[in-house]
Amino acid sequence: MKITVLFFGVLTEIITRNRLAIHDVKNVEDLKRQLIEKYPELQRYVYQVFVNKELIAGNKSLNDGDEVALIPPFAGG
Repeated sequence: MKITVLFFGVLTEIITRNRLAIHDVKNVEDLKRQLIEKYPELQRYVYQVFVNKELIAGNKSLNDGDEVALIPPFAGG
């Protein structure tokens, strides 16, 4: 199984790119765990998770080809 993870804002600085292909993840919590293992600094940030452009609260199963976006709060003025 392969999913695409998109990063926005400050998260792109941590990951050093705006997208990754991730293999063998079962759900959103598994994805977060894998990302934090590889990029521990992610723990310091708050962000929302969207799966296929739908805001996710809590955990959700992931399927092959899903697109997950991690979006931190936006500041404006």
